[in-house]
Amino acid sequence: MSGNTLHNLIRTSRPVRHGRIARRTGALAAAGALAATALLAGAPAAQAAPPTPVSAATARTYLGQLAERPEGSGSGYSRDLFPHWITQSGTCNTRETVLKRDGTGVVQDGSCAAVSGSWYSEYDGATWSAASDLDIDHVVALAEAWRSGAAAWTTTQRRTFANDLARPQLIAVTDNVNQAKSDLDPAEWLPPRAAYRCTYARMWVQVKHHYQLSVDTAEKNALAAVLNGC
Repeated sequence: MSGNTLHNLIRTSRPVRHGRIARRTGALAAAGALAATALLAGAPAAQAAPPTPVSAATARTYLGQLAERPEGSGSGYSRDLFPHWITQSGTCNTRETVLKRDGTGVVQDGSCAAVSGSWYSEYDGATWSAASDLDIDHVVALAEAWRSGAAAWTTTQRRTFANDLARPQLIAVTDNVNQAKSDLDPAEWLPPRAAYRCTYARMWVQVKHHYQLSVDTAEKNALAAVLNGC
């Protein structure tokens, strides 16, 4: 990780992802009791989820196989270089497909927009009933991928990465939590819900291994620490 002050200022001064203005404080306060209930109850047993990641043992092996090098430059990066939320089937794009997959009792309208349902955010343990409260997180963020090797990819490769439903790379989570994560790696951010950190590390390593992306030393050490506790 570069760690220099300018890089950190660039990260923290970026506009909120997806062009969304900072979310409603009042609504978050109103949702507090519901989130607390979800934390106590744990994830619903029938909750859908991303593809199951590799085991901790396999993730440790994969981690040892990843190229370890200082993180590359973010120069030239743009989300537009990773065409995302492409059509998956009919009128459904990737976001809508993940919302349907990760929710319970999801009802979609004729344009595939989720109009009702329930979503449990694995990152923070909150439960939501409005799709607008959820972001679809790229577990390995697009900017992180860019700095780890994707800058050299073709547009087709970056489109595949940004819409990958076959691997545990996309997950519906609380929007504010996703925005707080931004493009940070596991040395800088882990899910606030500690019970999900092992799964998250397994997801991260599997995705980086599949796409042959590098890790920096701090990132590798943080992942090893989580996986060794799984």
